[in-house]
Amino acid sequence: MKSKKLRTGITTGSCAAAAAEAAAVTLLTGEHTKNVEIKTKTGKALFVDISGHTKSGESISCSVIKDAGDDPDVTHGMEIVATVSKTGHGIVVEGGEGIGRVTKPGLKIPVGHAAINPVPLEMIESEVGEVCLHSNYNGGLRIIISAPQGVEIAKHTLNERLGIVGGISILGTTGIVEPMSDRAVVDTIKAEIDVRIAGGEKTLLIAPGNYGRDFAAELGFDIESAVKCSNFIGETLDYANFAGIGDITLVGHAGKLVKLAGGIMNTHSSVADCRLEIIAAHCALAGAPRDTIQKIMECTTVDAAIGIMIGKNINAQVWERIGEKIGFYLKERTKGEVRVRYIVFTQEHGILIDSNTDQTGG
Repeated sequence: MKSKKLRTGITTGSCAAAAAEAAAVTLLTGEHTKNVEIKTKTGKALFVDISGHTKSGESISCSVIKDAGDDPDVTHGMEIVATVSKTGHGIVVEGGEGIGRVTKPGLKIPVGHAAINPVPLEMIESEVGEVCLHSNYNGGLRIIISAPQGVEIAKHTLNERLGIVGGISILGTTGIVEPMSDRAVVDTIKAEIDVRIAGGEKTLLIAPGNYGRDFAAELGFDIESAVKCSNFIGETLDYANFAGIGDITLVGHAGKLVKLAGGIMNTHSSVADCRLEIIAAHCALAGAPRDTIQKIMECTTVDAAIGIMIGKNINAQVWERIGEKIGFYLKERTKGEVRVRYIVFTQEHGILIDSNTDQTGG
């Protein structure tokens, strides 16, 4: 049975460019267009529906409803508005209600500016410039991009951690949202690392998720500076190495980090779920009998496997072996250029591996 092809969507950047084009057309020609054609950075044309037109004084506002396709994007269904008015000269793009402001260095947008990324900014300027050209208008235009729901929706994004406050970001490098895009997550991780470096940090604390962050906090780490790498441990290490980070502390639950012992650097279960296979293999190397290995393979959680290993008095030995393999693959991935301390734990059994202290679960 063939799987359903996922539907693509459009970025907030494409929404902003389309809304700005429509508002400029109405302002300069009086025409109320129901849809516009915009050109993405890749050269692909997109036809975007305009959901509303409003006149206020000497300005025109047009809006677009963001359609993220089949991507689970928190901005799906939100309204992006462009308000256009005439000025003396040039095209000026500003952020209005619901658009965040950059407060930390390290992003592609200067501190103090609206969080409208370079590609969307270029798209807005290009589309409006074309309207001016075809309308024989030689004056200037002021464009204010806003998002009425932006403040609320931003609470469900990583903007605050990136130093973007007061709303959402206008994003998009291609203008098109690819469903379930891993690249968007990786790009956000890279941006967060850039912010940390720009803030003067020479070391990084990274954790796949909230479990790792919370456990790191219990150990006394400053989790406000932690980078959440999700399942993309390998790509996070790659970028940290590229950016010149020399020291990393990786804190994560055994359910994810045990996969590193198999050289698996994307820990999502859809990529590889071999937690118990790895543990079982190291149990065998520790001399566990066949029936014990069989019981390990039948477990559903790492904690259940640990319970069996503790009963057989091989838990510490197994985690020592697994820790050695994790260290080997982390060194391979970073080309030996980054010192990585790794702490592996479960809530039930605490620290299983701490490469700094050679501590292993007993």
